Parts: sequence; structure tokens; C-alpha cells
Amino acid sequence: MLLEAKNLTVCYGKVKALDSVSFAIQQGEIVAMVGPNGAGKSTALKAVSGILDRYDGRIEQGEMLFEGKDIKGIRTDQLVKRGITLVPEGRRVFPTMTVLENLEMGAYTRSDKGTVKDEINHVFDLLPQLKARLRNKAGTLSTGEQQMLTLGRALMLKPKLLLADEPSLGLSPNFVEVIFDKLVEINKSGVSILLVEQNARMALEICHRGYVFEIGRIALEGEKKTLLENEKVKEVFLG
Repeated sequence: MLLEAKNLTVCYGKVKALDSVSFAIQQGEIVAMVGPNGAGKSTALKAVSGILDRYDGRIEQGEMLFEGKDIKGIRTDQLVKRGITLVPEGRRVFPTMTVLENLEMGAYTRSDKGTVKDEINHVFDLLPQLKARLRNKAGTLSTGEQQMLTLGRALMLKPKLLLADEPSLGLSPNFVEVIFDKLVEINKSGVSILLVEQNARMALEICHRGYVFEIGRIALEGEKKTLLENEKVKEVFLG
């Protein structure tokens, strides 16, 4: 198993955001986390990526294992070096830097600087739209192009596990489809993806397995076909 969270309880102050939640992802999978706002999906990603303290959150109990090793409490920069990379909600590019400079910033922590150019070319192979905007400042890109740039910047770290938080948020319908297609391509290139997404239908259609969150707990889990055909999921999330 690539990542395992066991009986994870997370609090913000006295508010319990996750209550004994367990989830996992195997190498090569796309695993989707869907559910209403405030259900705990993004909190789960924050716990895995080590950034809970930035939001005054803390893990009260539970285990988190990555490649069989305990990662609970490890700093974000150390998690990145182990192969866990977060694509945050809201794009968050460096607007005054060019597309190329944003990608280079993605490789800032890498020690193998000699291979950075090869990695940039790999990103351009996956996301050719970025190559056409190479010298453009990131702030001038469309929202869809900025989302591609955040994906590309994350790939510069050569992650084993990509944590994608609401990648379709605020995008036009056409770009939503493009971004989900790119996530599939990234996965096929060898990157496992843990995906938090409001667009439940799209997320479940591209994933291998999924978890349905309800107010800090996991209400349902299973393979995508099982969840897509579940009557409750259809009624609440798929329409």
C-alpha cells in the first residue's frame, strides 16, 4: 500500500473535523474523495500533506503510513522529499513570474538540478498548452491555464503521490474536462493521485476507487462502478 490512514481524528480547536477516518491508496491508483462542503475531504489532504498547523489544526489520534513508514507529524518539506506533493485549491501561481519560472520554482527543493530541464520537457509533453505560454507571466493566463500550471509545477517534484484539492474549482466546463483528462494522463505516467473534488460525477468517472464523506466520517467506499451505481450517491451527488 502506498498510503494508509488509520482511524484518523483531526481537530480545529475544539471542532472535530475528522472522526476516526480510515482511507488508503495503492500505487498506480486514482482515489477520489467526494462529499458536501465541510465534510472533511480537504482536511484529509491537509493531514497527509503536513500543513494542518497552518490552519490551527492537529491530529488527535490515528496513524498515517507512506510506503509502510510513519509520516504523522513530519514536516511538509520532508514529505515532499519522500514523494508527496499537494496541488492546493485555488491555483496559487506566482503571478509576476513567467510560466517557465513557476515550473523552475517547483523544482526548487530538488537536489538533482541537472535533470530539471528534462522534467520541464516532460511537463510540456503532458501539458503542451504551457509550452505555448512559456514566457508569459502566470498572472496573465486564464484560470484553466493557471490550473495546468499548478499541476505542472507539482510534477516538477517528481511525486509518487499527487494530492489534488478541488482542481476543477472555478473553471469553465470545457477546461474542467481538460483538467480531468490531464489527471488521467498524469496517472498513466506513473503518478498515484488522491483527488478531492466537488464535481462528484467527474471524479468518480476517472477514479479507480472512491470514498464518500459525510460530516467528518466516511459514509461509503468502493470501486467507482459500485459508487456510480449506488442509489444514495446518485440521489445526493449525481442528480
